[in-house]
Amino acid sequence: MILTRKMLADMLMRYINRQTTLSSLVDWAENMMQEADLESSSFELIRDILARIGLADVREFGLTWDDCYEYLHRLGYDLKIELVQT
Repeated sequence: MILTRKMLADMLMRYINRQTTLSSLVDWAENMMQEADLESSSFELIRDILARIGLADVREFGLTWDDCYEYLHRLGYDLKIELVQT
């Protein structure tokens, strides 16, 4: 399996939208580091972001909104927030 920038961005969006937990995101990142081939044109970028996400369950590192925003921007995406009344 080749992990692309888009796949990583999609997983970050799943976390932001609370479709996955931090624990699941960390596990996914650790598994991708071990098992996936990283998109060659973005190898270092993907590797660096995955490594940082893999540490997010350690209190000293964590994963903030700003971190997610920065990672998505580095991956070539900008976030647009929409408020929807439930």
